[in-house]
Amino acid sequence: MSDQTTPSSDPTDLNVPETELESATIAEDDAEAGNWAARIADLEKQLKEVQARANADMYNFQKRVERETDNAKKYALEKFATGLLDVVDNLERALQAHGDDTNPFIEGVRLTHKSLLGALEKHGVSVVDPAGQEFNADQHQAVGIAPDVPANQVGTVLQKGYSLNGRLLRPAMVMVGQ
Repeated sequence: MSDQTTPSSDPTDLNVPETELESATIAEDDAEAGNWAARIADLEKQLKEVQARANADMYNFQKRVERETDNAKKYALEKFATGLLDVVDNLERALQAHGDDTNPFIEGVRLTHKSLLGALEKHGVSVVDPAGQEFNADQHQAVGIAPDVPANQVGTVLQKGYSLNGRLLRPAMVMVGQ
């Protein structure tokens, strides 16, 4: 017989090859667990990024809605106020036609005009009266040339302009020096 031992085929015999198999299985399990841990960490990182983007989108959405709501409140009266400007113009024409008349009817028109301007001002409508100022194309509409007026200066105001909370409703129609 030989001195060399051969691996036995008996399953109860604990030999070295079986221990190596267990080591390999444990190493595979550790490697797989490490892969899962890395994958979980990567997914958690992606989730945090998605949450951060969603939070930023929600914050931007809220700010945009607030801004649009504020603008809607500020400029809700725009069409109504524009319609009233013709009434203001007609009252001013009536007052100019009669000058400093002490007639009670003219005094009533003067008080109505003042009251209407006060109500408009209370709701954010302000007068753009550029008499004597430098011409500004953003707020004035030049309709003619005024003689004896310095260049780029407003001479005669034919019709006052109006703005609502800083937004121009109607430009002032003016004569400008050349």
